[in-house]
Amino acid sequence: MDYNKLALELHAKYRGKITIKLRDNTELDREKLSAYYSPGVGEISRAIAADPRALPKYTWTNNLVAVISDGSAILGLGDLGPRAAMPVMEGKSLLFKHFADIDSIPIVLDVHTADEIVTTIKAIAPSFGAINLEDIAAPKCFEVEERLKTELDIPVFHDDQHGTAIVTLAGLINAATVTKRDLSTAKVVIIGAGAAGTAIVKLLHLYGLRDIIAVDSKGIIGDSRTDLNDEKLALKPYLNCSMSGTLADAILGADIFIGVSKPGLLTPELITQMAQDPIVFALANPVPEIMPDIAKSSGVAVIATGRSDFPNQVNNAIAFPGIFRGALDHGVTKITDQHKLAAARAIASLVENPTNDEIIPSVFDKRLVATIAETII
Repeated sequence: MDYNKLALELHAKYRGKITIKLRDNTELDREKLSAYYSPGVGEISRAIAADPRALPKYTWTNNLVAVISDGSAILGLGDLGPRAAMPVMEGKSLLFKHFADIDSIPIVLDVHTADEIVTTIKAIAPSFGAINLEDIAAPKCFEVEERLKTELDIPVFHDDQHGTAIVTLAGLINAATVTKRDLSTAKVVIIGAGAAGTAIVKLLHLYGLRDIIAVDSKGIIGDSRTDLNDEKLALKPYLNCSMSGTLADAILGADIFIGVSKPGLLTPELITQMAQDPIVFALANPVPEIMPDIAKSSGVAVIATGRSDFPNQVNNAIAFPGIFRGALDHGVTKITDQHKLAAARAIASLVENPTNDEIIPSVFDKRLVATIAETII
């Protein structure tokens, strides 16, 4: 199947993916119109002015998420600008609606500094029940999310970071069961220290993993490096920083490899230097750090990718619909680290008998949203 050709055809045919429909689909007569708009709607405005907490009671903000990007890190394509981000944001809205019946509005911002993005989102935040940040480049994305979480009273979630981390942890929990490993003593090598890599490191550390080595384009992030930016310096407390060198040095005896970087970085030769029956999450998309068939023939026990045409897909859509469903339904104003851990455990629990080719539930598993939502309280 040529998905690029199909995508062009479908997007042109339907002129996008989403629309708005009325919640009250009964006949709109004069009496109802007078209640929904003038003069009756004025009473709703007075009620909300008197008690701003009534906003979700009387408006669609009870089920409304803003999906926001500046287009600076679109998929694996890079900085293509805000207009090119719109089809991806529409796609996110499609997923919200299909999997969790959440309404969402895709918004692309033609502003590009952290200050501008934060100011713009704060200005429009009263229109929404939650904010999903998407495709904002690192390190800017870290500052944007942290400031918005502090300054807004609605949930803010950067899915490129935390959705990836949550599903990765869920998969590792089950992969460890399959390979009879104790994650607390496993040696983990992560290549890529951008948005997703940083979030994965922090969530794995929170779960109890302690031997985590991160590698960026210049080598192992450790005490010997003098070229680390502020974000990578802040990552050091979560890492084993005693090592120096390259990926080849880091991977010696590693139990787990996680790639959130570029295609082709993990070779069969490097896999032979890992521990027996290693776990590989090669998540670069659409072409992973190593293809699954090559990984398996090289001795990998469990291989996961971001692709839908192989087993064990690490797909953010497994996590974020349920997380937002729970936050909106339970009046949660901050999505915490404990929520992320709980979501990962809930996802892992849905694979009752993990195998090498089944460590993560399908994105189409109808239990997912409700199971995750129950943990976001």
